[in-house]
Amino acid sequence: MLDNADLGKLIVRLTLGGLLLFHGIAKLFHGVSFIEGQLASHGIPAFFAWGVFIGELLAPLMVILGYQTRIGALLIAFNMLVAIALVHSHELMTLGNHGGWALELQGFFLFIAVAVIFLGPGRYKLKN
Repeated sequence: MLDNADLGKLIVRLTLGGLLLFHGIAKLFHGVSFIEGQLASHGIPAFFAWGVFIGELLAPLMVILGYQTRIGALLIAFNMLVAIALVHSHELMTLGNHGGWALELQGFFLFIAVAVIFLGPGRYKLKN
């Protein structure tokens, strides 16, 4: 018998991890030079840019598979906080061209990751 709450948690995990994974794959193919530049402009060593692969490849896979899901979601939330602080802080109180919050995508990833931290993976997972 399917449990609606566990099915809902699975859908949230697959959505969060699946959509963020595309960002990580893009960086895998196109590099992290943009992120290196952003870090350097804030006085942070550029090699930390490689951490994006943890937040946008490894963590989404953890969330999708339900393996150490809360840790994966925590990594995603941290990744989003860093991205907002380094690249998008000037957009915190602005609207986009179509009337939505300028940071709605980053906000989605951040707040859904926080929700997954609190909700956990549900029944459909590899490991808790």
